[in-house]
Amino acid sequence: MTATATTVDEPEQLDPRNGPASRGAALVRRLVPAAAAALSGLLLYVSFPPRTLWWLALPAFAILGWTLRGRSWKAGLGLGYLFGLGFLLPLLVWTGVEVGPGPWIALVVVEAVCVALVGAGIALVSRLPGWPLWAAALWIAGEAARARAPFGGFPWGKVAFGQADGVFLPLAALGGTPVLGLAVVLCGFGLYDVVRLAVAARGTGLPRRGAAAAALLALAVPVAGALAARTLVSDRAEDGTATVAVIQGNVPRAGLDFNAQRRAVLDHHVRETERLAAEVAAGKAARPDLVLWPENSSDIDPFANADARAVIDRAARAIGAPISVGGVVERDGRLYNEQILWDPDKGPVDTYDKRQIQPFGEYLPMRSLLGAVNKTWTTMVRQDFSRGSEAGVFTMNGTRVGLVTCYEAAFDWAVRSTVTDGAQIISVPSNNATFDRSEMTYQQLAMSRVRAVEHSRTVTVPVTSGVSAVIMPDGRITQKTGMFVADSLVQKVPLRSSRTPATELGILPEMLIVLVAACGLGGAGATALRARRNSAP
Repeated sequence: MTATATTVDEPEQLDPRNGPASRGAALVRRLVPAAAAALSGLLLYVSFPPRTLWWLALPAFAILGWTLRGRSWKAGLGLGYLFGLGFLLPLLVWTGVEVGPGPWIALVVVEAVCVALVGAGIALVSRLPGWPLWAAALWIAGEAARARAPFGGFPWGKVAFGQADGVFLPLAALGGTPVLGLAVVLCGFGLYDVVRLAVAARGTGLPRRGAAAAALLALAVPVAGALAARTLVSDRAEDGTATVAVIQGNVPRAGLDFNAQRRAVLDHHVRETERLAAEVAAGKAARPDLVLWPENSSDIDPFANADARAVIDRAARAIGAPISVGGVVERDGRLYNEQILWDPDKGPVDTYDKRQIQPFGEYLPMRSLLGAVNKTWTTMVRQDFSRGSEAGVFTMNGTRVGLVTCYEAAFDWAVRSTVTDGAQIISVPSNNATFDRSEMTYQQLAMSRVRAVEHSRTVTVPVTSGVSAVIMPDGRITQKTGMFVADSLVQKVPLRSSRTPATELGILPEMLIVLVAACGLGGAGATALRARRNSAP
């Protein structure tokens, strides 16, 4: 009898790398950077007005640096897109206040593509020595691209515009919004690099001196530069003073309907001007040298409508000073968003036509295509506005006032051109009634504060429904109104004619930063190519 061997099935040996726990860990490793990218974008949004948490921009970019450093460009593309969504979705929610979520989401989806490309670039340069500088330059290069395309650009959300209350603000006078933004982003990436190297030093010993020095410089140089640039900021009068009156007439109702109430809006601004004139006559208010009305304060063309002309004449005579009137004017079959200089004795004597008009608000790109998709969109902008071609500087009782109409305040060139043409103060007439009580008006007001420091000029902001304000050349708001109230602001302001380095240099700092970004990408490409050649058999 032969013995029969029996076998016992042994348990299956599982590869620990393929187990459920390992797959879960891999999923977490993917989700954590994605969540961090989106949340850091949200953190950057929270740093913007109306909040005064400007310093949150630093940890926002520090976290972004952590998510992107050492990753592939494809991962950087996706993580950058999530950062862009986290930042821009809440920042631009006001664009859908009256027209629904469609345009808001479409705008964010397109704008976030640029942020995604920047994320891919940052991932590539993050392997280079001194990577925070290359990465910060890439961010500013992305902002420069967004300010120019598509459809003439959309600079809303520049990092600089969130720094009106911050310690970095004086850098605007040195190199404009590109240098101010570069300092903030560089400091944020530098903060991450310092923390990274400190943590690494605890585990493996001291980091290389060069890497440690570069990280510390990225953190310290922007702060030191901002402190040094404070000498460029002044509110001292150089050419005397002028007493300005900012009129906020208010609108009968918020929203898109205000256009259907054009005569009521005009009457509101006439009434508030006459009320101020009565206070001046009674000795309760100082007599203004010039009066500033908002954009769209007379959407009835006063050149074509005798009634509108008569009431504006009446207001100018009552206050006894020239008025800058925001009108909608048709000339030679074309529509213009126009500021009209109205003399109390001579009537209209000068005009300025808005040069940077708003796509989908003042003109409709691809009108025929959009009309084929949804005819409602084309009825919202029945006729496209035409662009002006020259900077607007009104001489009002001897004061040269630069005109930057609403949306134009976001564009570096539009503001600078008024100062290089001799403006002693800047006015930003605006109409924010369409956006109700959203954060838009505060975001735009912060832009004007940055522009005041950038060019060392008083900036006045007359708005149809608020918030109107008077801003000193050092960025301080000295007076402001509430929202959706009729009010006026009267103040003696300094007149200045000197130019800051930012005004003199113009686009040059931005060009140099873009060049640095290009060098960083070139260096990253060359490094990757060498590595590939060395690894080839």
